[in-house]
Amino acid sequence: MAGQQPRAPASDADRERIIRLLREQFAYGRIDEAELDRRVGVVLAADFVDEAAGAVADLPELVARGSAGRGPRRHGHGQAARPEPGWVPTSERFRDPTSGVVMRVWLDPAAKPGAERRYVPDE
Repeated sequence: MAGQQPRAPASDADRERIIRLLREQFAYGRIDEAELDRRVGVVLAADFVDEAAGAVADLPELVARGSAGRGPRRHGHGQAARPEPGWVPTSERFRDPTSGVVMRVWLDPAAKPGAERRYVPDE
């Protein structure tokens, strides 16, 4: 399709980061061992980063130790000037109706369900 950038291939570092998130979910008791194994299999079999990120997209956000005093994290879709570390690019793009800027959709695998989509201006 014209104008669309190719999907980002999943690197070993991408897979390791997502598997680390799955292990943390397991450690908190949010998924059992069989579910951990199933989701790790999804990550290892993924050809693209967005496919691998799907293994954590429906899991609750993990709160980092010592982050309680930072205030509540914003929920819902969010717009940012640039992607944060750990965000995964998708091939999805749209034109912001307010600014007219073309935005790229990124997934935040560590976010709560419904808050994982982030919008960043597409360069």
